[in-house]
Amino acid sequence: MNIFNKVALQGLKKSRTRTLVTIIGVVLSTALITAVATFGISLLNYMANGAAQKYGDWHVGFLNVDSSFVQEQAHNKEVADTATFENIGYAKLEGGKNPDKPYLFIAGFSEEAFRTLPINLISGRLPENSSEILVSGSVAVNGDVKLAVGYTLSLAVGSRMNGNEKLGQNDPYTSGGETLVPQDERTYTVVGICQRPSFEESFTPGYTLITKADVGDKTDSFSLFVTLKNPHGVHAYANSTAGNHSYVFNNNVLRFMGLSQDNLFNMLLYSVGGIVVTIIMIGSIFLIYNAFNISLNERTHQFGILSSVGATAKQLRNLVLFEGLCIGAVGIPIGVIVGIIGLWLVISVVARNFGDILYSSVPLTVTVSTPAIVGAAVVSMVTILISAYIPAKKAASTPVMECIRQTNEVKVESKAVKTSKLAQRLYGLEGTLAQKNFKRNKKRYRSIVLSLVLSVVLFISTSSFVTDLKQASDRATVFTTYDIGFATQDMDDSEMLRLYEKLNTAGGVYESSYQALMKYSCAAKASDLSDDYWEYTRSHSPDETVNLPMEIQFLDDSTYLKIIEGLGLPAEKYSGQNAKMIAVAKMQDHNNQAEKVDQLKDVFTSSSMNFTIAPETNGEPNTEQGQNVAITFVETVPPDTPPIMEKSEPKPYIFRVMAPYSLKEKLETSDTHVDIKGLTFRSKNSTQSVAEMETMIQGEGITANYNLYNVRKILDENRNMIFIANVFAYTFIIMISLIAVANVFNTISTNIKLRRRELAMLRSVGMSDHDFNKMMRFECAFYGMRALLIGLPIAAISSWLIYKGMVIGGADAIDFVLPWANIRISVFSVLLVIFVTMMYAVSKIKKENIIDALRDDMA
Repeated sequence: MNIFNKVALQGLKKSRTRTLVTIIGVVLSTALITAVATFGISLLNYMANGAAQKYGDWHVGFLNVDSSFVQEQAHNKEVADTATFENIGYAKLEGGKNPDKPYLFIAGFSEEAFRTLPINLISGRLPENSSEILVSGSVAVNGDVKLAVGYTLSLAVGSRMNGNEKLGQNDPYTSGGETLVPQDERTYTVVGICQRPSFEESFTPGYTLITKADVGDKTDSFSLFVTLKNPHGVHAYANSTAGNHSYVFNNNVLRFMGLSQDNLFNMLLYSVGGIVVTIIMIGSIFLIYNAFNISLNERTHQFGILSSVGATAKQLRNLVLFEGLCIGAVGIPIGVIVGIIGLWLVISVVARNFGDILYSSVPLTVTVSTPAIVGAAVVSMVTILISAYIPAKKAASTPVMECIRQTNEVKVESKAVKTSKLAQRLYGLEGTLAQKNFKRNKKRYRSIVLSLVLSVVLFISTSSFVTDLKQASDRATVFTTYDIGFATQDMDDSEMLRLYEKLNTAGGVYESSYQALMKYSCAAKASDLSDDYWEYTRSHSPDETVNLPMEIQFLDDSTYLKIIEGLGLPAEKYSGQNAKMIAVAKMQDHNNQAEKVDQLKDVFTSSSMNFTIAPETNGEPNTEQGQNVAITFVETVPPDTPPIMEKSEPKPYIFRVMAPYSLKEKLETSDTHVDIKGLTFRSKNSTQSVAEMETMIQGEGITANYNLYNVRKILDENRNMIFIANVFAYTFIIMISLIAVANVFNTISTNIKLRRRELAMLRSVGMSDHDFNKMMRFECAFYGMRALLIGLPIAAISSWLIYKGMVIGGADAIDFVLPWANIRISVFSVLLVIFVTMMYAVSKIKKENIIDALRDDMA
């Protein structure tokens, strides 16, 4: 070990506090970088495992190969596993609405194919022999052809031919450029409906139907799916192996390995990781740079002496870099361990929530990747060396006599440190001295203020983000009053009510109802509309009547009577064929300030009116079918409808009439537009109930379009996402805040130490401990107030930008709210950190002998 390295080690030992704080900063920085890298690897591994379970763990598929190619790849040294199914052939899809997919593609699965290529059943079961078939749900969704469980299909199965060329699933359909050559008549019974298989691309000409392979088939056309031992070589393997065969990649899995050709996803993946690591590096460089910079300022006299006896600039730089290496050698391994342990604790908290959102059967675990750990260590070491090199270069280039005399420490004209007479009267001598110190040492002063500003902005901005997420979560919790919804438009009432009785028996269901929402138009006198209505519409119709679009919500009679009883209205007047109806007619709250319905403004001037209503046809009222109704306006919230499939134009008011379902037949006409109708259920276990309901619906052979929603699961997923975001946001801000606190502590404490002769001089001329403490408290206040005056406005602007970003992203129901509680915490924390640090440093100074401090040349 040369003399310069020994000097460096002695310097680290002499300034134990600064060394310890710098090591803590390195530990925090390395822990954050390690945690970010390890979490990224763990999350991608979790997503890849989940995608493999859902879509299959194969990497590349060859869709039209012969048996010799299959055998060749099965014995390939690069291949870990293979799976195949027979390409039985194509059949014409009768009645298909998609001109680019006019065929049904029949695939014959072996037992191995069923295990390797996951089939996600919507209803029914898997085929057990070659006469049973599983139908892709895209036949109904994309092709608009209903093939329910129990249907019998008689198909003329053959090959697609373009001249003498046989076409496969990888060849898009070309109208007029190909023919279907039937080769066999086959009859299948539909035993199940499944989601579109992962190997069926959107451009393929045939919807996939899956049967069980028949050992008697003599086809020599197969689809081969290959799992490689090393997925990173998938593109090279496909290019070198395929020859004339076409192939597809399992991008659902490869995407999370960074191997897909999804450039947008890859860019997002690496850019987000890069931004997070850059933020951490900036905070870390700021901390470590300050530590080395202040250390060098403290040791300029020492550097001057070393230079005077022959030390070169390179040797001085190496001395400081050696200090950085020593600090890194201690801090980086500890930081790596702390980062992994901290991430393990965080993931143990959020793992279950991840499962509820994404893949419940795939555990989220910490995946420790050697390249990620090495990368985190390298980034941390680079951060340290950059932080050390900048001040080292500056110190090495300083002239020898300036270092020895330390004349470069403070260069300021006398006018620059003058204070106003008003400030002197307000602050007194102690405050004036504190203020002059800031003007004399602007670099250190700005460094401390910038550190505090950074912590304030990060803390408040992240708190604001969490507040906005909580708002979005709270708005989502009142989205609906039911757990499960069944929505349809074209199902007959008799069929829907029969299905309702069936679904009502599902396990866990304890409350249910059915309803229909229809569009009508109401003829109202202009004088009957309130001033608030005309104010919002900013017009006043001189016409005698105004046609207002309205909705009638037909509720099952028992639910409707409960509402009537809850409002205290006489049931006998609101039941029967000539019953009065109730309605909610309120102006929309454009400022989102109203919390209750009675706080909204009324549309009509009276609480009870008679109207002529008519069904809407193409958005216009059909007055020929108008009917007179009596409506009482009430202060209540109508029951939620199932999700509406068609988006309607927003209106400045809410006008919804509630009526018993028994009146629907009387008011409904052939021109009435059904917005939505369906069933709603409340369940103790919505997941179990939905699973049973799906089986019941398929068993009924429903052919009408419908959607079944597990609303509680959707809301739980939203809450879980908010929880996960909160955990990671707060963890990140705590770590960054700790780095900022370490930076402030290091900067202030070392700054006080550098002023030991100045402070000793003040005490030597008679400044009492009381006045001395008062001066330091003024300094604390100046630091804190300047940091808060700069940091709080920046944090408010940052919070507003985050809010606007969330609104643009779809959370338009939230309000801009500053996190006042966290702002108060931030203000208190800034002042506390400054005060505690200053008092700690001053207590060290006070213990020193005044004469020794005045004589000390900082050698």
